Amino acid sequence: METHAYSIRYHVQLARRPLITQSIGSAILFGAGDVLAQQLVDKVGLEHHDYARTGRMALYGGAIFGPGATTWYKFMERNIALRSPKLTLTARVCGDQLLFAPTHMFLFLSSMSIMEGNDPLEKLRTSYWSGYKANLMIWPWVQAVNFTLVPLQHRVLVVNLVSLGWNCILSVINSRK
Repeated sequence: METHAYSIRYHVQLARRPLITQSIGSAILFGAGDVLAQQLVDKVGLEHHDYARTGRMALYGGAIFGPGATTWYKFMERNIALRSPKLTLTARVCGDQLLFAPTHMFLFLSSMSIMEGNDPLEKLRTSYWSGYKANLMIWPWVQAVNFTLVPLQHRVLVVNLVSLGWNCILSVINSRK
């Protein structure tokens, strides 16, 4: 099937079932971010690839991040509309970085730790602040563009595409011993 047909099918599914469509996209791209982390950063090779780790990342992306981000962006679109576009953008980016981002970092690290059979409090103690600081170097800028130029129904997709690199970083942060 050609690319245009996939694009049409994606848009039809996005209109019919936005939550499930964006969750599936999140699962695929979180898993892909981990594959990039293992193959390009860690250079483990396919014979030593940790498929369970990739599965955990995909599960988190589809079950937690996808639904959470979809709901969050809808909430902000409906509830944060101020006197001017600049104030609205500032409020949305600040809300995203001060509420959603730290919550996502907490959920990501603790979920991964639990799925790995490890102590989530220890993982949070050792990795939370470095992960959140890395987040603040990248995501406010991405979200400023996302909230300004991208229609609501495509914001999770934009985040997921940028997240290919970001999930690679998250996967590396999470896999540090």
